[in-house]
Amino acid sequence: MKLLMIVILLLVCLLISNVISHYIPFIPTALTQIAFGIILAFFLEDLTFTIETEWFLLLFVAPLLYNDGRHYPREELWKMRAPIFGNAIVLVLLTTIGGGFFIHWLIPSIPLTAAFALAAILSPTDPVAVNGIAKRIHIPERVLNLVRGESLINDASGLVAFNYAVAAVVTGYFSLSKALIDFTYVFLAGAILGFILILIITWVRFTLQKQGVSDATFHSLLQILTPFLIYIIAEEFFHASGVIAVVMAGIAYTLIKEHSETLNAEEQILTENIWTIVLFVLNGIVFLLLGLNIPSSMEATVGNPNIGNGLAILYVILIGLVILGIRFMWSYIFSYSAYRHNKSNKSIKPSLKTSLFISLTGVRGAVTMAGVLSIPFIIKGGSAFPERSLILFLAAGVILFTLIAATLFLPLLSNDVQSETAEKDLTEAKRKILHTAIQTIRLEMNEENITAAHDLMNEYKKEFQRIHPKRKMAEETSDERRRIADLRLIGLRAERKYIQELMDKNVIDDDVFETFERSLNHREEVLSNNVRSRFMYLLGLAIRGLRRYILYKRKNEKAKIHLRKQVQIKAFQAALEALEENAKGAEKKDLVYAVILDYERMIEQLKKPSFHYDELIEEQKEELRIKVMDEERSKIHELYQSGEITKEQARELRRFTNYIESVTLYERTE
Repeated sequence: MKLLMIVILLLVCLLISNVISHYIPFIPTALTQIAFGIILAFFLEDLTFTIETEWFLLLFVAPLLYNDGRHYPREELWKMRAPIFGNAIVLVLLTTIGGGFFIHWLIPSIPLTAAFALAAILSPTDPVAVNGIAKRIHIPERVLNLVRGESLINDASGLVAFNYAVAAVVTGYFSLSKALIDFTYVFLAGAILGFILILIITWVRFTLQKQGVSDATFHSLLQILTPFLIYIIAEEFFHASGVIAVVMAGIAYTLIKEHSETLNAEEQILTENIWTIVLFVLNGIVFLLLGLNIPSSMEATVGNPNIGNGLAILYVILIGLVILGIRFMWSYIFSYSAYRHNKSNKSIKPSLKTSLFISLTGVRGAVTMAGVLSIPFIIKGGSAFPERSLILFLAAGVILFTLIAATLFLPLLSNDVQSETAEKDLTEAKRKILHTAIQTIRLEMNEENITAAHDLMNEYKKEFQRIHPKRKMAEETSDERRRIADLRLIGLRAERKYIQELMDKNVIDDDVFETFERSLNHREEVLSNNVRSRFMYLLGLAIRGLRRYILYKRKNEKAKIHLRKQVQIKAFQAALEALEENAKGAEKKDLVYAVILDYERMIEQLKKPSFHYDELIEEQKEELRIKVMDEERSKIHELYQSGEITKEQARELRRFTNYIESVTLYERTE
């Protein structure tokens, strides 16, 4: 039960941290989540959540890297293979050796082998936090691809180096030749196993589909389980690198799918939607766990009278600068060498700014923390692991140092406003598409579908306001819009009161009442444009639902369908009476009369014989949506052809339209 409560608490904190990041966008979500974890550790002292490194790699690293492998651009992976493998293997080795010697020189109480272990576990990069920063500033695409590419591999190389260094501390024995042989086996065997296992799993899925087992939910679940199965088989049965295996499987899966799998749109959409939720949860919980473990990792060092807090922080800063400095020098020397030897290749052009970008994006994260927490307490002979608490403190401190450095200095390096401009272009494109949708509805509107058309236009207007929450309409001031919304709420409440009275008197049945309730709820939701009105709307919704459950569990005798139109007319007339009463003491009577005029127009429309209150309205809305979406797609193509949006933006806008279409056409099946 305690574990379940911890998981639920972490998920709640995950949601809150993302809301906070929405209002404080200059702070990466990862940093906010780490802060939440630290706060939880301080205020809930009995909250303990330790996880072994193997379990952490299986539950978090394996699915995250598998998904990265599935989506990493293969062309870029091949073009940048030299810098990616250089950073993932050679740079890890340089960081382990160079950083280890520096740490031992700076803090002689840490043995050289233990210093190598700390430097090795500080070598893997974590691009998740960098992705959050990249959403608000412009980081060169090739730099991001390099960081994402190396992170697919350096987790494995860093962990292997770390494990050998720790083993050397514990046993007092180290063999370079054995380490190289083992590393080669672990790496190559992992890659081969990943490729073979994804072939087998894909063959099983393909065979099942041929046998008629084509349930989309089944195959989606199998795809989600794939990285866990591959990791377990590689690690437990073959003692190879499960990390490398899932990365290779992710890359190979995309290649196999393109050449062998038949198109199954439902399965693909369902799988990607599940992956979106899984990745959102895993990424967030990783940093929350990191924050939870930081206080306990630092506690022993902070409480040690022999090491002042100022000195400990200085150690963190110096080690962090050296780790980033090694990365900076390597990236500059490598890019300069590659560019000089072959100027026609696709390697990154050497520059101090690009090297700084590569250095600062090398943020350390959850893999570092998970690895360092696995350091044993006792070594061979029964003595304590040398300076274990200090090593934990330094690892946690360097993680925070690299995150804060990236947060502070990457925006300063990025004087290009391309990202902000692209976001504005995308928002403007969405606005144009929604405007096209509203215009299309108006053109398709006639006497028979006028109610459905108005309902659908209200939905699109609501989405328009969501995209431009601060946009002011030219014909109305903010106060006037708020006053008109209040007046419409007055009329709407009068309608609701009248409908409720009819229900109490059994004049209308449950079906008719529910029809009016849905319409009234939708209109009130649109008008609820501030915190108080939204709260009152939700509170009223809950109270009305409870009252219906208590008082109207039994169905009354059905009223006649033709009463619906008369009921709606009388409800509008009740709203008119309430508004006319309000107009007597109003300062701006013209606003009240404008709302009154709207009600009078709606009453006139209702009096026309073509008006119907039944499922025909929903059918008409669906027909209108289909026509609207055709026009939206044409508008997207037009914007792309004119150069107003990029290919990626056009793809995102099509997804925006497809989501609406999938909701419109979706029918629940058991």
